[in-house]
Amino acid sequence: MLIALVDFTVAAADRPTALAQLDHERDQVRAMPGNAAFRVYASREDDTAITVVHEWHDQASFASYLESPSFTRSGRVLRPMMTSAPVSRRFHAELLETVG
Repeated sequence: MLIALVDFTVAAADRPTALAQLDHERDQVRAMPGNAAFRVYASREDDTAITVVHEWHDQASFASYLESPSFTRSGRVLRPMMTSAPVSRRFHAELLETVG
C-alpha cells in the first residue's frame, strides 16, 4: 500500500475554494483503480492549511492518478492559490488489521 500525505497552504480567503475543488474531485479519485481513500482536511490550528491523505493499493495506481485529468484539473485550480510549495510525503505501508 502507498500512502501519500500532501500539505499546502492558501490564503484564508481562498481555502473554501480550494476545499471545494478537492471535494469536487473526490468521487472521481475514489473511483480510480487502486484507490482506497482520498480524504481532505482543513487544519483547525491554521486557517490557511490543507492536508490531503491518499491511500493507494500500489505505486502504479498512484502513478496513474498523477497522470489523470483529475490531478491536472486540481493542480490548475489549486497551484495559483498556493502560498507555499506543497509538501508531499509518500510511504509504503502494510495494513496490520482493520478494527471496528
